[in-house]
Amino acid sequence: FLRHYEAALAAGVRADALRPRWDFPGAFYFVGTVVSTIGFGMTTPATVGGKAFLIAYGLFGCAGTILFFNLFLERIISLLAFIMRTCRERQLRRSGLLPATFRRGSALSEADSLAGWKPSVYHVLLILGLFAVLLSCCASAMYTSVEGWDYVDSLYFCFVTFSTIGFGDLVSSQHAAYRNQGLYRLGNFLFILLGVCCIYSLFNVISILIKQVLNWMLRKLSCRCCARCCPAPGAPLARRNAITPGSRLRRRLAALGGDPGTRDSDAEGRRLSGELISMRDLTASNKVSLALLQKQLSETANGYPRSVCVNTRQNGFSGGVGALGIMNNRLAETSASR
Repeated sequence: FLRHYEAALAAGVRADALRPRWDFPGAFYFVGTVVSTIGFGMTTPATVGGKAFLIAYGLFGCAGTILFFNLFLERIISLLAFIMRTCRERQLRRSGLLPATFRRGSALSEADSLAGWKPSVYHVLLILGLFAVLLSCCASAMYTSVEGWDYVDSLYFCFVTFSTIGFGDLVSSQHAAYRNQGLYRLGNFLFILLGVCCIYSLFNVISILIKQVLNWMLRKLSCRCCARCCPAPGAPLARRNAITPGSRLRRRLAALGGDPGTRDSDAEGRRLSGELISMRDLTASNKVSLALLQKQLSETANGYPRSVCVNTRQNGFSGGVGALGIMNNRLAETSASR
């Protein structure tokens, strides 16, 4: 081939014309590595048209693949919620608390009926971790027998591929011919697809746990370093210049449920600081309490089987887009009591 290549160059033939053309399974494997953002680098487009098409195709292909990964994570969480609800209903039927002829109401859709059954972050982490280990072991056994690699090298290849790192030092399906080549390429594609989906979801769950640990450490550090959280005994009260609706509502609830000594000390501190309550602050606090009451009444009327913990609004996980948004909406956030 090299002699033919040098002779063709001497004759003025373009080098691109000497490159071997891809077959359909090889092209399909290349497309899968592109849209899953693995990018081994062993196979690349050589023509200008192929490079331009790759830019346009990769823009929409990678976005669609990330959407598919997010939907995969959402379906896993919905499946766990369905299993939890089914097991609970079966337990209630056995204990006699639920009639045997009970059927789920048609007023609520399937997504609404699963809204209250949010699995814990730890349950999802455990299931995804076990599935990733099982999938990696099975794929490594296949690569060891077909590619001739060591089992440890096969495990290393599985992690590098499933995590979309893609170094390119070990790449599967690169030989000219295999025994049962069609079946091997199909199994290779399925293992890569499921592995990337599983590791992507696992990374998102681990990122949420890391964020929870960081928030816990920051709260501990702020409570130790902030003089307002740990005031010295006998220190004068700090001057309060404004009242936020949330803190005003909490102080009023604490004063109503607390002892008279606490109420008198609060009033004395307010009188010494010269603080006045404006009508705007009072209206804002009433709006906050009314909104909470309406939300509780709405959840009770919809018949959600479980109430969401209040700590989920204060642990730093509200909002979010993509996989974090799915986690926030579908998972029961881990509170400090757990």
